Amino acid sequence: MTVIPALHSEITAATNRLLATAAGLSPADLSAPSNLPGWTRGHVLAHLARNADGLLNLLAWARTGVETPQYPSLAARVAGIEDGAGRTPAEHLADLEDGAVRLARAIREQPAQAWSGMVRALRPPWHPAWYVLVRRIRELEIHHADLGAGYGPADWPAAFVRRELHDCLASWPYGQSTVGEITLLGEPPDTWRDLGGDAAAPGGGLPAVAGGPVDVLAWLTGRSRGEGIRVVREGHAVPEPPPWLSQPAPPGLPAAPPDDYP
Repeated sequence: MTVIPALHSEITAATNRLLATAAGLSPADLSAPSNLPGWTRGHVLAHLARNADGLLNLLAWARTGVETPQYPSLAARVAGIEDGAGRTPAEHLADLEDGAVRLARAIREQPAQAWSGMVRALRPPWHPAWYVLVRRIRELEIHHADLGAGYGPADWPAAFVRRELHDCLASWPYGQSTVGEITLLGEPPDTWRDLGGDAAAPGGGLPAVAGGPVDVLAWLTGRSRGEGIRVVREGHAVPEPPPWLSQPAPPGLPAAPPDDYP
């Protein structure tokens, strides 16, 4: 048994939560601003629909060996979102449901060996196809919260939070870090992470911060202003979070789907 069934189950649950929220949005709700600057809620839903299409392309690439980019270009990605943003509630819901059905079918029918095929997003790094499922969960959970329609970081499942913190720290922007240490509170025992610095100054003299896993992830991904985050070392205010590069995948992933991840 590999991690594929568990990830597929997470996708199904996250999709159902998103569809329930989308089904309750009126035309006025969809045209209202989301939590993402410059995007309405309609833009967010259109992005999630087109993201399903793009990830289907990557699964096809891994299955056939024929290069099939996630999007033809960055401009095409932007155009797809803009074209779909103004749809009616029924059209948005149908688009999301159609993508979910096609993605679920592709996951069920993907040959076992194809999960190890190497693919990439619009930018590096390359990653094995099984990680496409992790990326879909990330899109669903983060952007569901971005709708600002009653679902937020506090609603993120624990498995998602644990995995995203793992991948965030694995892809840490050391050269641009604003934080020297992070302590995740509430997980017995508290988890501490040294984020670099010279031996004479742990963390390079940067602030050490602490917070619950959800609060830390929301802050690191730019989905909070630092609520629930406190500075451990005296003399520092809560810093701006490090630049969230939204790496498609962390380095060092195993090619074959592991039994569990992380």
